[in-house]
Amino acid sequence: MSAPLDVPGVRLRAGDLIALRPVALAAVGEPALSDLPGGFITRKRGHGQEVADIREYMTGDDLRHLDRGSTARTARPHVRQFQEERDRVTLLIADFRPSMLWGLTRAFRSVSAAEALTLLGWRVIEEGGRVGLLALSAGEPVIIPARGRVRGMLDVIGALARAHDAALETALAGDLDDPPLDGGLSRVERIAPRGAELVIASGFENPGNSLEDRLNALGRTRAPRLLLISETAATRLPRGSYPIRLPDGTRTRVAGASGGAAPEVRIAGHVALELDAGAAVEETARHLAAAFPKDREP
Repeated sequence: MSAPLDVPGVRLRAGDLIALRPVALAAVGEPALSDLPGGFITRKRGHGQEVADIREYMTGDDLRHLDRGSTARTARPHVRQFQEERDRVTLLIADFRPSMLWGLTRAFRSVSAAEALTLLGWRVIEEGGRVGLLALSAGEPVIIPARGRVRGMLDVIGALARAHDAALETALAGDLDDPPLDGGLSRVERIAPRGAELVIASGFENPGNSLEDRLNALGRTRAPRLLLISETAATRLPRGSYPIRLPDGTRTRVAGASGGAAPEVRIAGHVALELDAGAAVEETARHLAAAFPKDREP
């Protein structure tokens, strides 16, 4: 790694992400405990989306749970019983494409994206879930299958740091073109099981022609959540286009616009939580805790 890039906010350090664990937990209070030994949450019979049983209708059953197939075959009404999902899987999707490798204040947007995903990942692990990673860049994606416990989160953090280092090196070599985001998401269905939560942290530049269709398709069997990583200092600049010189001497441009950000942001037809790359990680953790409460299901 080039010496000028080996500074906080530019290079992504695994140790800094590991240190976010207490920050993530402090934002939501104490982690939930399992009723059974082992530290994993065991979800009980309830009103989730996983079918536990199909039985004959009894007085008082919810008619919305009628099972048409069993009712038609037996000519007697049957209802489905549901249980809460037994396994929470969250796939963290980090955008390290060249358009994310800049920042005006505290950190690069790519670093802020990794921090936000790590804050959520630590919470998922503490609540008994499993976490995987898909890191997108101008080069080959980095994929970590979903695993549980602290060891699984450490694998994700190590991969985040390696993927970010590789993305910086690729950009310094002169490859500054963003591949379309929708193409990178084409791998998600092979990585994340049905019912998984997908958390995408990106600036959503060069989304591709089919990002909305891709997110809608994923939303039928999984739960996409969008984190828009922005640099609000840019929105405080007068409207225009501003040149930025990169460490290797090449130039790019950033757009400025007068006025603040809208209270609700929509990306490809989906509501996104906007996070400021220049904000302290404690503030980011509080925003995430409000948007992803402890009892929220994927």
